[in-house]
Order: sequence, then C-alpha cells, then structure tokens
Amino acid sequence: MSITNKTELIENIRKWVTIDSQLKIVNEKTKAMRKMKSELSENICNYKSNTNMKTNKISISDGALSFYEKKEYSPLTYTYVEKCLGELIHDKKQVEYITQYMKDSREVTTSNEIRRTYDKIPQLEN
Repeated sequence: MSITNKTELIENIRKWVTIDSQLKIVNEKTKAMRKMKSELSENICNYKSNTNMKTNKISISDGALSFYEKKEYSPLTYTYVEKCLGELIHDKKQVEYITQYMKDSREVTTSNEIRRTYDKIPQLEN
C-alpha cells in the first residue's frame, strides 16, 4: 500500500469512528425519546378509556392525533410453522421434512460489514 492510500485509509477510519460515535449518541437519545413517547401514549390512551372519551381524533397545531386499535401478530417462527403443520399433517416425519426443507431453502445473502467493539472498563469493587 502506498503512503497516500495508507493516509486515506487512516482518514477514512477516523471519519468512520467519528460517525459511529455520533450515531451511538443519536440512537441512545432516540431510544429514550421512544420510551417517553410510549409512556405518554399509554397515559393518553388510559385517560381516553377511563373518561369514556367518544372522539377518535384530536386536532393539533399541524394535523391530528387519531386513536385506533392495532393488531400485532406474533412472528412467523419455524417452531410456530412446525406446530401448525403438525396440526394439519399427522405424519411427524413429513412435518420435520417440510420444516427442514424450508430452513435449507432460505435465500442467503452475504455482505461485508465493519463492527466496532469497545474496550471493557474495569469495574471498581466496593
């Protein structure tokens, strides 16, 4: 590697680490804000339900807040698929064969990534 390439590599690594550090801070703030928003949503929905509010829409300065029920489905896992297949197909070997076939037939993609690890800070004992 020539000196200019090595210099460029070092500069790119510095930039990458700086951006990674900034993203870590932003993600921590985002996580905290999502938690606060979730708690506020729960409080608002509890108030609406406890006071029997009839309206499903509240006007705000730049639009509206709408209240609705959201259905959340559990993830489609191999265990769940195997359980459901077992209810339909009573031959356990066929169920295992189908499940294994699904696992083996998944499309796999690979990509090159960079992962940052942090040095552990020694813990002080009391």
